[in-house]
Amino acid sequence: MTEVEIHTDGSCSGNPGPGGWSCILRSGVHAKELSGWELSTTNNRMELTAVIEGLRALKRRSRVTVCSDSAYVLNPFVKGWLAKWQANGWRTGKEPIKNQDLWVEAARAVGEHDVNFRKVKGHSGDPLNERADELAVAATQQAIAALRSGATV
Repeated sequence: MTEVEIHTDGSCSGNPGPGGWSCILRSGVHAKELSGWELSTTNNRMELTAVIEGLRALKRRSRVTVCSDSAYVLNPFVKGWLAKWQANGWRTGKEPIKNQDLWVEAARAVGEHDVNFRKVKGHSGDPLNERADELAVAATQQAIAALRSGATV
């Protein structure tokens, strides 16, 4: 089974506001950088989108380590919250979870691979975390430029 590391990050200017996501996929000597943006989003949505897009980019079932500095992304997987949300109809008690559309997609994408999650400390010199941050911020700047040129949500 192919082993892949995916380093992810999300960025947002305002919350909500224009935002960007990025992921860096590495397997052996191969690496691929992906990024994208939305005109109106939140930082949490961009963090989660980065994970989803990284997993979607894989062409076959793989053993994956997702590296993220986002507790919002990590905790539901690492602490078992995601399984509880699913069992409870995507609710935390009486309230529906926020960003349910993305959590449903994330659960599906993770289920297609053998995935582990690893916490990395943000802005602490980890080269791939720093690069993922640069890409996400650049994508956010693209969203801001699109808004300034008259794009609509």
